[in-house]
Amino acid sequence: MAISELQVQTALKTVVDPNTHKDLVTGKAVRNLKIDGDDVSLDVVLGYPGASQVEPIRQMVEEKLRSMTGIGRVSVNVSSKIVSHSVQRGVKLIPGVKNIIAVASGKGGVGKSTTAVNLALALAAEGAQVGILDADIYGPSQPTMLGVTGRPDSRDGKSLEPMEAHGLQVMSIGFLIDAETPMVWRGPMVTQALEQLLNDTRWRDLDYLVVDLPPGTGDIQLTLAQRVPVTGAVIVTTPQDIALIDARKGFKMFEKVGIPILGVVENMSIHICTRCGHEEHIFGSGGGERMSGDYEVEFLGALPLDIRIREQADGGKPTVVAAPDSRIAEIYRQIARRVAVKIAEQAQDHSNAFPKIVIQNT
Repeated sequence: MAISELQVQTALKTVVDPNTHKDLVTGKAVRNLKIDGDDVSLDVVLGYPGASQVEPIRQMVEEKLRSMTGIGRVSVNVSSKIVSHSVQRGVKLIPGVKNIIAVASGKGGVGKSTTAVNLALALAAEGAQVGILDADIYGPSQPTMLGVTGRPDSRDGKSLEPMEAHGLQVMSIGFLIDAETPMVWRGPMVTQALEQLLNDTRWRDLDYLVVDLPPGTGDIQLTLAQRVPVTGAVIVTTPQDIALIDARKGFKMFEKVGIPILGVVENMSIHICTRCGHEEHIFGSGGGERMSGDYEVEFLGALPLDIRIREQADGGKPTVVAAPDSRIAEIYRQIARRVAVKIAEQAQDHSNAFPKIVIQNT
């Protein structure tokens, strides 16, 4: 008796994607299911970049199908497809960019820029096309963290070609000014600079553009919220109360302007002594998780206070590329996959699917 499509679908409902926490049928990941006698072939299409997940998911599906009675040959192809998702009302997408992720914090010194660059590198490591925009006009740090020097090219005298580092497309005001030059600019000049860096850069087919915001809730954050098509925001904090108080302000700001909060990352969660291995919560514990619970958003993960994270970023090779097999790099990749999954669960952007109506006098 030949196996039926219903039997295969029922079996696939028991295979849960460890990243989405949904079964493959409910998650609409199963495509092109074909049954030829006892042989079964299908595609599993992930809505997030998951290069490290392709083989484990393929094996889970194959094992499940091969455990069925009467099954013949099994062929499973796993791939990713990343699409544009909806943004704030009235804000158009930027050419060459599908999704924009804002990385924000209420106060400085919580490791936001380090988190942003490792998040970008982790998304790239999972197979996405990724860029990073250093929106901290007063204190750009991404050129140092990525080890990039020089100035961007301009082919037409109007737009800028992004710099490149470790597989990322990169733009920062730091490429356009001397390192010792202070940015003595008022708010309108800063917001204009941000818009120019964003819109005048020739981004090339990015699945994600990670925007490293300056700390606080001032002009740049408001400009981003009102004029830049942001798919979602990640809030970075540390466990102590003073950081959490400011992080909550960031939450409120994004809520007011209708930008979804993708989740919270807690930096410097625990310190592990490099000599004796003693673990200590220097800045307190559980603050990020409590705040996530208060606002009903996801707690994306916690990172340790580790000297290697600082040394690697200062040296121009952040942890995800400097130590890709380390536990810390794996935490960044887990956070990146969850961020991408949260974006994939949002409504898609269909603005490019509708024809433009032009009224002419004939």
